[in-house]
Amino acid sequence: MQSDELADFLRRRREAIRPAEVGLAEGPRRRTAGLRREEVAMLAGMSSDYVVRLEQGRSSQPSTQMLAALSRALRLSDDERDHLFHLAGHQPVPADGTARLARAGLLRMLDLLVGTPALVVSDLGETLAQNRAALLLVGEQTAYTGARRFHVYRWFTDPRVPENHPPEERAHLARAIVSDLRAVAGRRHDDPTLVRLIAALTVESEGFRTLWAEHEVGVRRADRKTFVHPRVGPVQMNCETLVTPDQRQLLLVLTPADAAARERLDLLNVIGLQEFPAGV
Repeated sequence: MQSDELADFLRRRREAIRPAEVGLAEGPRRRTAGLRREEVAMLAGMSSDYVVRLEQGRSSQPSTQMLAALSRALRLSDDERDHLFHLAGHQPVPADGTARLARAGLLRMLDLLVGTPALVVSDLGETLAQNRAALLLVGEQTAYTGARRFHVYRWFTDPRVPENHPPEERAHLARAIVSDLRAVAGRRHDDPTLVRLIAALTVESEGFRTLWAEHEVGVRRADRKTFVHPRVGPVQMNCETLVTPDQRQLLLVLTPADAAARERLDLLNVIGLQEFPAGV
């Protein structure tokens, strides 16, 4: 671990980011160049004291999870993220694992979509990042662990997840989720994470086994779905998907399908963080 170089790199990257780039107001009394340490701590989900110790070269070796959180908070490019891992004495994330860290470009787009629910999702359906509007609509989606990280697993093993959509949409959504996974399997057939996911679903879900056996293949680029929110009721959204060139990450943007959905989203902004669904 190169403590001094790590400290200097983190400090310089923090000072290079304007608050507006991460959705923060600059305020009239700001004298700090770039972000404050406490703002980085808030964005990364860690203590301000830890950020201070990192920037002063006094911390122990940060974990890969801490480095991933700092990469997201500081909007590091892929090359900058790899450099951060090197300075901290860790190997950069291997190619097969990059989908677990949201790309800096997608994070910047996420910051720009103020008021519009948006999520960065891996091709396997793991939510890597989400903005506040998405948090209000669908709840926290980035904290799952194990197989539950993947939306397809939650859909077929947790009955609460399909219930977040009206009954008349569930069969269509289930079929679309499985056919999308089929398309991913065609590109990543030897990926051990994918193999384990399919094996687990095959054992645990009869519904998944039935649909998987039909061999339907399809990649969703646009769709419309209704989210049944516990506070404001059904919210019908158009779902647009932007895909990175390597097809490993997607930016999912949700826009109101009608005036009623727009009104309910506005109401959610007033209500704030209350009760949320168990999954998208």
